[in-house]
Amino acid sequence: MVVLNKIYTRTGDKGDTALSDGSRVAKHDPRVEAYGTVDELNATLGLCRLHAQGVMAERISVIQNDLFDLGADLARPNMAADDQAGYPVLRIVDTQVDRLEREIDDMNADLAALRSFILPGGSVLAAQLHLSRTVARRAERRATELAAGGDANPAAIRYLNRLSDWLFVAGRQANDAGKNDILWVPGASR
Repeated sequence: MVVLNKIYTRTGDKGDTALSDGSRVAKHDPRVEAYGTVDELNATLGLCRLHAQGVMAERISVIQNDLFDLGADLARPNMAADDQAGYPVLRIVDTQVDRLEREIDDMNADLAALRSFILPGGSVLAAQLHLSRTVARRAERRATELAAGGDANPAAIRYLNRLSDWLFVAGRQANDAGKNDILWVPGASR
């Protein structure tokens, strides 16, 4: 359990921060960029949740919790050392990815096939979900940068990839099951 009695510590005043294994890195380190972008994504989902109801609100809540797991995962380098940690290391697992896929299939079941790209917008919730989708894509780019160096959980990468798909389909659901999607008209403003 996390206990926060004091919010400021002054330990990062010189531009570095601690990772979850205790090592210190620059605040602009790619790993910090990755989990910082996941934190930003979580904040955008907080805005989505303000406008969501029922099952959509419940699902967003679960995803927000997952994103704390994901941030913890990305904040810990060297997966090979997990066994020597002396405590259970929190990592994203494939069952979390599987859940997103089931929810995508469920939401997508009653949507008409797309015949055009859609523009972010329609309802307030749909616009916010599309904003979250773009932040999820950025988080994925940051995490894949870590993966290219061989130091990221493959399930975390899959989770972010699937989450952006989830957010796209959820945005369509938030537009009255796609009926209020705004379609892209190529070259319309020429």
